[in-house]
Amino acid sequence: MTARQPRRLLRPLIYAAVTATIGGGVLYYSYRPRNIPGSDPAAVPPKFGPDGTIAPPRFPKAKSRVEQIADLKRSAGRNHTSGISNGLFSNFSRSGSKIQNGETEVEEPYDLLIIGGGATGSGIALDAATRGLRVACIERDDFSSGTSSKSTKLVHGGVRYLEKAVWELDYNQYKLVKEALRERKYFLDTAPHLSSWLPIMLPIQKWWQAPYFWMGTKAYDFLAGSEGIESSYFLTKSKALEAFPMLKRNNVVGALVYYDGAHNDSRMNVSIAMTAALYGATVVNHMEIVGLEKDAAGKLCGARVKDLVQEKNGKKAEEFTIKAKGIINATGPFTDSIRKMDDQTVDEIVAPSSGVHVILPGYYSPAKMGLIDPKTSDGRVIFFLPWQGNTIAGTTDAPTEISQNPIAGEEEINWILSEIRGYLAPDINVRRGDVLAAWSGIRPLVRDPKAKNTESLVRNHLITISNSGLLTCAGGKWTTYRQMAEEAVDEAILQYGLRTGPAKNAPHISGTEMIDDAALLDGTCQTHQVRLIGAHGYSKTLFINLIQHFGVETDVAKHLTESYGDRAWTVAALSAPTEKRFPVRGIRISPLYPFIDGEVRYAVRYEYAQTAVDVLARRTRLAFLNAQAALEALPTVIDLMAEELKWDSKRKNLEWRESVNFLASMGLAKSKLNVTRRDVESGTAAEYDEHERKLYSRHGRSPVCEAVVSIANETTDRPADTIESDSKLESGENPMIGKDSPANK
Repeated sequence: MTARQPRRLLRPLIYAAVTATIGGGVLYYSYRPRNIPGSDPAAVPPKFGPDGTIAPPRFPKAKSRVEQIADLKRSAGRNHTSGISNGLFSNFSRSGSKIQNGETEVEEPYDLLIIGGGATGSGIALDAATRGLRVACIERDDFSSGTSSKSTKLVHGGVRYLEKAVWELDYNQYKLVKEALRERKYFLDTAPHLSSWLPIMLPIQKWWQAPYFWMGTKAYDFLAGSEGIESSYFLTKSKALEAFPMLKRNNVVGALVYYDGAHNDSRMNVSIAMTAALYGATVVNHMEIVGLEKDAAGKLCGARVKDLVQEKNGKKAEEFTIKAKGIINATGPFTDSIRKMDDQTVDEIVAPSSGVHVILPGYYSPAKMGLIDPKTSDGRVIFFLPWQGNTIAGTTDAPTEISQNPIAGEEEINWILSEIRGYLAPDINVRRGDVLAAWSGIRPLVRDPKAKNTESLVRNHLITISNSGLLTCAGGKWTTYRQMAEEAVDEAILQYGLRTGPAKNAPHISGTEMIDDAALLDGTCQTHQVRLIGAHGYSKTLFINLIQHFGVETDVAKHLTESYGDRAWTVAALSAPTEKRFPVRGIRISPLYPFIDGEVRYAVRYEYAQTAVDVLARRTRLAFLNAQAALEALPTVIDLMAEELKWDSKRKNLEWRESVNFLASMGLAKSKLNVTRRDVESGTAAEYDEHERKLYSRHGRSPVCEAVVSIANETTDRPADTIESDSKLESGENPMIGKDSPANK
């Protein structure tokens, strides 16, 4: 009996110890110290002089666009003088030999010619260049001009994909989520200035949903493992409404918050392309493929192209040939058009799907918290996220036709607004007039041409090669662009018999010898740790250095560092003096947003911007944030670019017409599509039309002009206890609050 007594006491102690150990392990795993990307000090901190002043860094410069085009021509054996090099890149050693003859040089064909300068094409160029291959990448329009600039701006594994993987026991879905979570971490490590962590709220409307959502978000955390950053957590109703006060109160019992990544998609794309150029890739935008060339054996050996910029300048675009050992098709929704250049008989593999997004004012969401509605009225998922000071909402998913600049339909826009009304408080009037911009992106879902069931779509990406040697990389999503590029280059090396090698004399992209970027490059794929341009000297406090050195405004300084990283030093230096006490430098191109004149000059000189749309849509994001503001900034942007690129009046007029046409695809009001530059400069284009005038109660009409319909005669109500136009409303009615709100009942 006495021997059993200690055993009875020992057993509960063992259970308690095991429980405490497991519980402690779970707590430690959930709240362990983690390194947040972007929170570390800059890898290359700014230098200070003896008197305490900052010595701005100096960065290497890629070849100009003209020099890049000359390199393309040399690949086909056409002689061009070698003296055009700016000398900043002449020491970089690349694969492929050069035959020098006096003042001319002829190069062997490229190892790879990549068609398409979106996320996938630019990523392939960077991967191949850092493996020591000679690579060219050409884009018909501009880097990120298509799907890559029209995403939801998330870098995510996809909680809804994980849910499908579990319920449908789909291993491919699981693999897709696992791969994307790994790539999410690489995003944040290689470009911390362009990407960041974003908490996303998952509202709970029924108590039984709480354990279901909790298990889902914890599974998402667990799957991320070391690639995760913050653990998901539960919020009570009061805390959820405190964090997201716009939520409807009567059907929220709490919320789960999980973490995903967000990024500036087109600036990320441009940075990938320009980093590839610094590593020796020949990267050219506005260069159109007009045909593919084959050798006597029927294998692809090059492509015929023409420079569309020459046509814009009123000159005949010269066609020339680019020679390459292998050609990669990375044209997204336009994949099949290139495949049919190679073989007219091939079946189409792209099933285009339209994704519409709308931009609303920033007051629709908290500045640092997003929201996901997992079950909309038709079963789709909708995101509601803060982005660049505004709020982005979307997306739809419907079959569509392929076009270069698709327009968001009113039906899709109204569906998104309707869903938003469903979970925002009733005293928030969600109005069509609050939509600042709206666009449609085409997602290139693909079918495997070798699959027996050709109707089934591939959920991730597809790499296939034709009989003539055209390697096609299609599908996938932004988050996995790097993995897609790695697999495409691996396949190209195998198919084309290419030899990789370590990069020699690579430029110091950081602008200093403190970091040897070439040390990592041993001929294998290293893009998971190759920092993009701007990342080396970035820190969350870099904006303070800019303010103190250049005298720029705080919001401008933050914007520059978060868009250009350490290259913000160059952008600020290119900004004109304001002739004011403060800010000292940086003239805004729009009074509503922190975009400044130096960004236009930087885009032309350092990022190959060739059109006003290149600047408004993809170097800055003004066209995506506010189509009307982009229209009003257009004269300034055209004039700045004309100074840099020596445009004549005909080219400036062409830029105006093409830019206004593009803004139509960004949601610019139809009433503004025929405005002239004179209308904008005189201010008449900024006046409200009849629809816009009804949005605000402050706009009445002068009694003298009561019978006049023209909006030009519209006046603003004077200050009064009751504004004149409000006096016509029913007693107690508030026009700025939804009709269903208790405040109007």
